Amino acid sequence: MVRKREGPCLKVTIIGNTSWGNTLGALLSDRGAEVRLWTRSEAEAEELNQGRRSYSSTSQIGEALNGADLAIWAVPSQKLRENVSQATDYLTSSMLLMSAAKGLEVNSGKRMSQVLAEEITASLRAQICVLSGPNLAGEITQGLPAASVIAAQDMALAKRARELMESPKFALSTTDDVIGVELGGALKNIIALGAGMMDGLGLGDNAKGAFIAWGWAEVVSLGVALGARPATFYGLAGLGDLITTCASTLSRNHYVGYELAKGRPLSEISASMTHIAEGVATTAAAHRLAENKGLKLPIINLIYGILFEGLFPSQALLEFKKLAVNHC
Repeated sequence: MVRKREGPCLKVTIIGNTSWGNTLGALLSDRGAEVRLWTRSEAEAEELNQGRRSYSSTSQIGEALNGADLAIWAVPSQKLRENVSQATDYLTSSMLLMSAAKGLEVNSGKRMSQVLAEEITASLRAQICVLSGPNLAGEITQGLPAASVIAAQDMALAKRARELMESPKFALSTTDDVIGVELGGALKNIIALGAGMMDGLGLGDNAKGAFIAWGWAEVVSLGVALGARPATFYGLAGLGDLITTCASTLSRNHYVGYELAKGRPLSEISASMTHIAEGVATTAAAHRLAENKGLKLPIINLIYGILFEGLFPSQALLEFKKLAVNHC
């Protein structure tokens, strides 16, 4: 277990010049932590350091991690393995290691904590925890309140992480259901893609509500098959995140679904975005995991077909009654 630092200031390293990484950096800096954010290039670091930020940036990973008590990976899920491998030589037994990425590795279907564990020394794996929940970076940056969940196999570790990160406007709870928390955060993006499609097609809130309910039932069944506890999917990291992502105009996944329904190709939508919509790769990984488990998940299959097999989003309307029969 990582012990509390006996010193004047908590030292935190944020790995990832992303909107979520910068939001976490500002949150922790405002809480009194000494925060260093690692960027991929010196130009990025210089640009951030010239801005009015309460934390520093560097392109040197060793410098970023030197003396850190807490290292947080806030990177796109498909880049996590690469980013962990770059940091592994600088990780120590005194660091708490946190994944704040939401997604599944597309080729392996692995959760982010599994990817992190594979890339670090075995002796450090007990120091891993994950952060997930309804956390739209844009709202938190505005000072609006939010809540999230920290999960770790060791509850003492999860509680320690909560002590380090919690603030008056950022409430945190803890759990040892790492699988459920990670799957809730990743799989809800698939349902948000579908919700965006329903809005883009103009099918109304009644139909969208039914679609979300059916889709979430599939997520729970897949999650339980993969070892999660059902109750986790009805907490902050599940239902809370689902509602936020399916309803907010700030949601990238909802946006992608909406634009698909308007007839834009996925490649064009993705190229126009400055940030990643995690649900696209996660849909591919989840579809494969469901097949491996022998699960019939018509909503997830439909989203997969629209993304990767040339189905039109209007197929959601054509399939509506069939979906109702399957889920009622």
